[in-house]
Amino acid sequence: MTFHRISLGNTVFEGANNAYLFDGEATVLLDTGVAVLDTRAELETGLREQAVEFTDLDAIVLTHYHADHAGLAGEIQAESGATVHAHAADAPLIAHDQDAWTDLETRQRRLFADWGMPSDAREELLEFLDTGEGMGIYGESVDVTPFEDGDHLSFGDLALEVRHAPGHTAGLSCFVPADAPDEVYTGDALLPEYTPNVGGADVRLEGALSAYVETLEALIEADYSCAWPGHRDPIDDPAGRARYILTHHEERAYRVANVLADTGPADAWTISARLFGDLTDIHILHGPGEAYAHLEHLREHGAVTADRETGGADSDAASIHYRLTDDGRAQLESPTDDRWPLSDAVR
Repeated sequence: MTFHRISLGNTVFEGANNAYLFDGEATVLLDTGVAVLDTRAELETGLREQAVEFTDLDAIVLTHYHADHAGLAGEIQAESGATVHAHAADAPLIAHDQDAWTDLETRQRRLFADWGMPSDAREELLEFLDTGEGMGIYGESVDVTPFEDGDHLSFGDLALEVRHAPGHTAGLSCFVPADAPDEVYTGDALLPEYTPNVGGADVRLEGALSAYVETLEALIEADYSCAWPGHRDPIDDPAGRARYILTHHEERAYRVANVLADTGPADAWTISARLFGDLTDIHILHGPGEAYAHLEHLREHGAVTADRETGGADSDAASIHYRLTDDGRAQLESPTDDRWPLSDAVR
């Protein structure tokens, strides 16, 4: 069996996507890239360099539902008859199940109000999202075979063990190959340059930050020698990178609590503005979404309380305002090196 990383451009989101080709007794593609013509052409070129066409593919394995990872799966399946495999939590979105998409969009719009997102920002974000859907970046409908954590996927001489890795999305999964158990394909669970968005990238996931902390802890404990991420170059110290991202979130949690101490009660949009400044395009979703994930984590652990009240960016709208509890204020004032403890894995 041969293995190749295919680098793909992506002008829609973060960019520099990876697709991974396994060519042996079966021909398998892990992730596909976004459903735009330029990315399709890049993927076709990368496959042809290995003497593979779409019609040669037997199976497609997807790390998660986002368009820049799953968008071309439907087109490829239509041409090749390849089976498509994804975690059960993300499979309905990949399959274009209308109820699943309606539920996601309804929750997004409810959270926009909860976060205190002003009407002009909301309009800009919805226009961006509608434009993206108009471009067809999620591609064609897909017949998806769902898997669960711990399942073993076998395709000829390729065997992959599923490691569910929620946080960025509810169904994001990593894959450990049987012939290289010290390596892992991480999708967006672990990236070499950026920290994956938590909270805005998939609003279906309750306790997104807690889930992602557990994912990072699992990657640290596994201590893989190499990670093959969904974007950019391989990671030669996955445990070290996971510790770095955990530390990043501890610093961000501290900043969130510190903003509350400085401003008094505030909603997620106000916290996001202090953390990230002005936002455009998809970041209008990701900024307050990440602030929300941190605020909810602090609330779950008794450091803040939450009440619905007016006085946010739109004065006539009622958003969720968070305020520090006495325990939260005491934790903030204790010596922490400007970090809010989230995990013993970075102690």
